[in-house]
Amino acid sequence: GEALEVNREVNCVTDFIHGCEGQLQKLKKQKEKGLLYGIPISIKDHINCKGHISSGGMVKFLGQVKEEDSVIVQVLKHQGGIPFVKTNIPQTMINYDCSNLIFGQTLNPLNHQKSPGGSSGGEGALIAGGGSILGIGSDVAGSIRLPSSFCGLCGLKPTGNRISPPGCSDSPFVLAVTGMLGPMARDVDSLALCMKALLCQEMFQLDPTVPPIPFDEEVRLRGAPMSPSAQQQR
Repeated sequence: GEALEVNREVNCVTDFIHGCEGQLQKLKKQKEKGLLYGIPISIKDHINCKGHISSGGMVKFLGQVKEEDSVIVQVLKHQGGIPFVKTNIPQTMINYDCSNLIFGQTLNPLNHQKSPGGSSGGEGALIAGGGSILGIGSDVAGSIRLPSSFCGLCGLKPTGNRISPPGCSDSPFVLAVTGMLGPMARDVDSLALCMKALLCQEMFQLDPTVPPIPFDEEVRLRGAPMSPSAQQQR
């Protein structure tokens, strides 16, 4: 309901993912509850979801309904998360705004005269507007970091090849920088929980090219500002 309300205001959702209710009922019967149990998760338009398109904001991909979930969607579901909407992006996703000829312009929920940033602009707008508490964006040159900044959120671009790539529509570009999927949320704890959930045995088995290195809890602690003496010793 919240997502619908936010979408009416800022036009950030491109699709509602069907089967959410059925997935929740199935999860309730499972003994093992994943780290993301019952959490609705928004995902960027280009991340493949079975039965849905991954448009990349381009008309040529509109007829191509995907036959299976990308690895990240499979892992989110394995951990009890419920991908429930796909969110808007700029055409081709190589842009710091968030508009395309199919879904139109996404607005910044904090100021409708401003852009939410891009390319994960639909994610930024939906989360900042209160329609989602956790989302998956992607970043090559700022596509998670910019909308997070524009919309007052926290976002993380992980190290290259840390998470299985989106399995999305063919990009019209050859990129010299590794594009990465990563979490967006309102606080750092949510990002840490999401990374811990994603970096699990399930993902390492589904995509053997991803190094099987689990999430390091100590990274959070090392994020504290260092004393001057510690900086000199580096």
